Order: sequence, then C-alpha cells, then structure tokens
Amino acid sequence: MSEAEEYQLKTPASVAADAEAVEIIRIWWSKGEPVMSVKPAFNDPRRFGQVLATAAQHMAHAYQVRHGQDEKQAYNKILAGISDVLNGPALKTVVEDETGSAQ
Repeated sequence: MSEAEEYQLKTPASVAADAEAVEIIRIWWSKGEPVMSVKPAFNDPRRFGQVLATAAQHMAHAYQVRHGQDEKQAYNKILAGISDVLNGPALKTVVEDETGSAQ
C-alpha cells in the first residue's frame, strides 16, 4: 500500500487503552472494488448493522471536514450508495487465502 502517512488510519488512543476492544472490520479499495477482512464479533448481526449506520454518519462528517461537503447531503449520498448495492445484482463473497489467491 502506498498511502501518504497523513492519510494512514491510526488506532484511536481510547481504543488502544481498552483491553476489551475488538477490531471487527478492515476495508481497502483495491483494483476497483472493496476488499475487506471481517470478524463476526457480535452474537446478533443486527448490531453490525448499527455499526455500519454509525460508520456512515462518521464518514459523512469526514466528507464535510476534509472536502467541505454538506454533511447531510454526504450522508444521503452514502445511503444512496448502500441502496445501489442492495438493489443491484447479487454480490459474491470471495475468500482469499494468506497468499491472496481466491478460494
């Protein structure tokens, strides 16, 4: 990965200090599509949906801070993107081994 250090994501201090913190997802944009590593850490999948909704709100705020976009409009565009995927063709989950080969 070749991302400028100023854009690299860092673990928040509050998380680093929390012995009970659990990382549940990492997402990259690679070769024109999202690639992720996930851990189903919750017993109830609905909780993960709540995490995604919260992430969408935080991302909308980030678009406002970094790009000057209206936060509500950015949030609505994020929701529209989610809707596009949910209403589009069925997605296929591809599982990679440690070498990056699809299984």
